[in-house]
Amino acid sequence: MRDLDLDVGVIAEWFSDEQRSSYVLIRVSDEHAAAWADTLGLPVRRCYIDDALLEERARVTGRPKSELVAARLPDHGSTMAGDFGEILVFLYDAARESGLELIGPKKWRLKQDRTKPAPYSDVVHFVVPDWPEASERDKILCSEVKTKSTAGVSSPVRAAIADCEKDRISRLAKTLVWLKERALVEDLGTTTIDLLDRFIRATDHPPALKQFRAVAVVCASLVDEELEDAPDEEPQDYAVVVIAVPELKQRYEDVFDAVHATVQEP
Repeated sequence: MRDLDLDVGVIAEWFSDEQRSSYVLIRVSDEHAAAWADTLGLPVRRCYIDDALLEERARVTGRPKSELVAARLPDHGSTMAGDFGEILVFLYDAARESGLELIGPKKWRLKQDRTKPAPYSDVVHFVVPDWPEASERDKILCSEVKTKSTAGVSSPVRAAIADCEKDRISRLAKTLVWLKERALVEDLGTTTIDLLDRFIRATDHPPALKQFRAVAVVCASLVDEELEDAPDEEPQDYAVVVIAVPELKQRYEDVFDAVHATVQEP
């Protein structure tokens, strides 16, 4: 979270209204959601391109930063909604694990096509408290995220649960290999090759815990209907989380408008 320059304590307040049963339900308040446009413009931009690279490419190309950032961001629509849901869960993980230092690759920087979602597992975080030494306290967090901001036929809770199974069976392993291949040819920041090898070559290190989540980010006006797909009993191999955001479509569009505003030239 350090390179996003966000206070984890502030983020935790967004997700504090939590109800627990066989799943976790979080209702973000109107006040907190309305403040995201002011709070998240710069951090979300950094999820797509960091400050140093933006400065370098502006110098090398001679193009305005606004043009460079626009070449990274999704257009309004389903991909933008999905990206925002993933970034929100990326922040939720940091808030939930506030006592730990999380290392998370910002997969939105690694897109081949800005108009499509990033490939493989949606949100991955590593917890390695004794790094560079591997230990039994190490763990990996993996979240499958589905977002629903407007009325329609999609079932985000059911879909997140189904795709979470793919992560548990094989997709997380493929994600780690893909991240390593990217790390071999470009800088992924704190997500280093050695760190990835710690989890890829798992038998060479102490056992690490894997935690999986199926997360649905849903407009608050739709959440009661979508909760009908939530499990009646708590799953054993993963957790189900539902995050209800008031006026979700307006909120994520406001945030991405704020991203553009962070690089407007005089």
